[in-house]
Amino acid sequence: MRVLLADDDAERAGAVAQVLAADPGLTVLHLDPAMSLADAVATLAPDIVLVDMARPDRDALEGIRQVTAQAPRPIVLFVDQDDPAFMEEAIGAGVSSYNVMGLPPPDVKPILRAAIALFQQHEQSRVRLRAAEDKLRERATIDRAKAILIKVRRINEPEAYRWLRRQAMTRSRRIVDIAEEIVRAHEGQPA
Repeated sequence: MRVLLADDDAERAGAVAQVLAADPGLTVLHLDPAMSLADAVATLAPDIVLVDMARPDRDALEGIRQVTAQAPRPIVLFVDQDDPAFMEEAIGAGVSSYNVMGLPPPDVKPILRAAIALFQQHEQSRVRLRAAEDKLRERATIDRAKAILIKVRRINEPEAYRWLRRQAMTRSRRIVDIAEEIVRAHEGQPA
């Protein structure tokens, strides 16, 4: 597993890197100070990002937001002080795990594993939600097309659906594609 370690404090970064380096299954990558977090993630393609901040700030959260928008992956955030408002902002920005930590650093491997599991769960939920939203949009389009067919062809709802299905089978297309054509063809016409 490739872990990108982003920390501007060399001593702390070294301590965390030492804990991580003890695990032969982990490869520790370091954020180049000249690169933004989003650019480093794009270039290095880590499996997980570990951000350590002595003084959490809103600018660092912007980097996390960019990573979440461009290349979502688990992000673990370590801070020195507990701040409930900042924690909520960090989670909203895409942080999978928010942790208050001092020196010496704890064994972070279980925290990384938990963050990955939470991230994967969240991603699966997001995929399922997107699929459900797509189905609802398709269903609404089909219903609009049926309403048009009912009005134009003067047929009932089951006949309108059978007509859509026959067209889809004849043309080797999905029913929703046929429905979209009908809706587009009738857009802007008086009801």
